[in-house]
Amino acid sequence: MDALIDQVRLWVADRAENLITELGAWVAQPSVSRTGEGMPEALLHGLDLLRASGLEPEVVPTDGMPALVGTADGPTGAPHVLIYGHYDVQPAGPLDEWISPPFEPEIRDGRMYGRGTGDNKGQHLAQLLGLRALRELTGGLPCRVTVLLDGEEEVGSPYLAQVVQERFADDRPDLVLWSDGPVHESGRACVVLGVRGIVTFELRATGPREPLHSGNWGGVALNPAWQLVQLLATMRDADGNVLVKGCTDGVDPLSTEERAALRALPLNLPEVLAEIGTRRLEPSPLAGYYERLTAPTFTINSLSCEDGDEHRTVIPSVAIARCDMRLVGGQQVPDVIEALRRHVAEHAPDVEFIPGGSMSPSRTLPETPYTRAVLAGTELGLSEVPLLVPALGGSLPIAAFTDVLDVPCYGVPLANADERNHAPNENMEIDRFLNGIVAAAAIQHTLGGPR
Repeated sequence: MDALIDQVRLWVADRAENLITELGAWVAQPSVSRTGEGMPEALLHGLDLLRASGLEPEVVPTDGMPALVGTADGPTGAPHVLIYGHYDVQPAGPLDEWISPPFEPEIRDGRMYGRGTGDNKGQHLAQLLGLRALRELTGGLPCRVTVLLDGEEEVGSPYLAQVVQERFADDRPDLVLWSDGPVHESGRACVVLGVRGIVTFELRATGPREPLHSGNWGGVALNPAWQLVQLLATMRDADGNVLVKGCTDGVDPLSTEERAALRALPLNLPEVLAEIGTRRLEPSPLAGYYERLTAPTFTINSLSCEDGDEHRTVIPSVAIARCDMRLVGGQQVPDVIEALRRHVAEHAPDVEFIPGGSMSPSRTLPETPYTRAVLAGTELGLSEVPLLVPALGGSLPIAAFTDVLDVPCYGVPLANADERNHAPNENMEIDRFLNGIVAAAAIQHTLGGPR
């Protein structure tokens, strides 16, 4: 045990009711970047939270929603730690599916329910409160700290890389910490080293001016649905191999320590499949469950002929496939988009390729010097040995730091596996929030330890 972190636990326990109230007030403030709902008020609230945690607050304007930055000095020679989070949230979604209103947080069965509880207000607030605890207990912080709260993460962080470049290129942090997403599905704490990137796109095939009778015109009129299906079949084979030439060029092979970390992750495959209601895995050239989540993918998200669900016996006039590709270390978004464009032009020149949103992948190797300190701090704060996860299957804008600043990034998720982020009844377990405060303090403590 560690005397200072024991004091932090007591600090949290003594103030638990007030800390939970503080979380509730933050969740109650709408901050929907997609619509702008509550964003000006949320900016002021966020500045107050930075200030209350002993940080010097600053608004960083962008061409979209502003970013918030808070800074605090640390001892000479200590690492400069950048903590990333986001103060915007997803839209509420169908209100009739919420048990309690999304912006009126309610505690039920040990969880706080409300939009933004786990994604991401509860998690970055735990980080801020960890700093506040250390400052009140010791009079300062063990590391130099910068907190960056993004105002547009839920719409793809379009200006984050620009903010990072302009604000930190001449004052690079030594590492970045982020708390987002859930812990491992087993409930175990984890430290995450990377995220997959994403490219979204639409394929649109057109045929006759309007739907035609399939008897009168079948075999004569061009059918865009067949055109689209045949194109898709040239893009991925039945074994799960991506066939688009150039799409997977440059993929970095997993390191020895990454493979070791994947082998150490717990897995009950029948239970996982039962939980999602299926009996077998998707075809893939990779055998391992976790290995698949560190590899590129090509996914058809939806297929439609815009028939209004009438399903008439017609030749449709339009067929649309909405797709995404998940990217891994070594893949570059512009190269992938260009490879897709070339493939469509070669195999189906009449089909329109429409690129959508994108996000670059991020990778931090386990061999990076700060890995041991982050693992040790997480274990100290949460009182359990965390799993080391080489990469999340999903996407976050962490490449803005690994690519722009060339610094290692570590994710320490603090929310429960069933947080229902982006869905109705989003929630965060109160105990995880409170324990997350201790973990945040402990990680700073270990990073700023003996040098």
